[in-house]
Amino acid sequence: MEVAIMGAGLSGLSCAITLERYGITPTIFEKRNIVGDRFVNAEAMFSILNRPTKNWLPYLAENYHINLTPIDEVDKLFIHSKNMIGSIDGKIGHTNVRGRHVDSFENQLSKQVKANIKFNSTYEYKELCKDFEYVVLATGDGEYASRLGNYRCDLTCTIKGATVQGEFTKSNPHVWFNYEILPKGYGWLIPFSEKEADLVMAYPDYPDNIELDINDMWGKFYNLACVNLDQSLIITDKFEVTRYMMGICDKPKIDNTYFVGNCFGAISPGLGFGQYASILTGIYSAYDICNLGTYEELCTPLFENYNHSLVFRRFMESLTDDEIDFGVKNSNKKLLDKLIDKLCSNDSSIELLKLSTPLMRLWNNYKGVKS
Repeated sequence: MEVAIMGAGLSGLSCAITLERYGITPTIFEKRNIVGDRFVNAEAMFSILNRPTKNWLPYLAENYHINLTPIDEVDKLFIHSKNMIGSIDGKIGHTNVRGRHVDSFENQLSKQVKANIKFNSTYEYKELCKDFEYVVLATGDGEYASRLGNYRCDLTCTIKGATVQGEFTKSNPHVWFNYEILPKGYGWLIPFSEKEADLVMAYPDYPDNIELDINDMWGKFYNLACVNLDQSLIITDKFEVTRYMMGICDKPKIDNTYFVGNCFGAISPGLGFGQYASILTGIYSAYDICNLGTYEELCTPLFENYNHSLVFRRFMESLTDDEIDFGVKNSNKKLLDKLIDKLCSNDSSIELLKLSTPLMRLWNNYKGVKS
């Protein structure tokens, strides 16, 4: 059985590992010259976004033999609004690093693959369709799905970030919601060591935002982070991504072509992460190829989760700075604080995102926001 995987990222490598478990050796085509050949960026994944799965890393290892070691387990997430600072405490998720870092998830997965990876590949999709029985599109974005008329783009985003040096607690990421500085967007600081972290801002490319000066926005956000962290962060590396598509494919599979990872639509619109869904789409496509399941059926919960996350994003965009301040302030009250910590814990299986979607839709309708 001839299987081509186009892309050696999370989903492509997870597909390859799974295929090899069942006796199929795929050919992996990667346009870059090494696995993870791009900027270094840190990410976070919170268990509340992946319910009913509680703790996704042990779940992947136990059920699918996908073994990944995170940077750390998150035990405190700091939430910064315009005038308030709150936190969610307890074991609520993990952080990881991506890209060319030696401990990146891509590099970890590549060590579990036996198949040959053809780097610096110039193969196009049409060529692969002619030469292989199955093609798995794991290209890292929705471009191919869009070209084939199989992609619903809900928004595009501009992302600017940097590796910064300072003093950090690895288990304590920070998130900022400050629409005066980042209209309808957010910022992250995610440490990947005690001395280095990823500082990133992301905002949607709405008409009003396109007119803004990205360097001015970055300067303000960087200064805000330095003030909130009470230290001068030293920038050692920078990256910028413009008009990155956030959306989802209409069909996860067309004929013998599988759309996986970000080509499927694995990124959560709410907070911009999608490691778990990316890996699952790779596994599920391999299951379909091996006749162990139906890709469309296996992906149904991922479609649902994406749509819940999109409603959450529209909800957050509909809020004002004052309303976010109010939410952060009240989340710090003793009883509510304990409830939030419990609901967000790795030990909880309550599908809070799903359960809250009807209420967020009502709010969005009240605010006149399409969700």
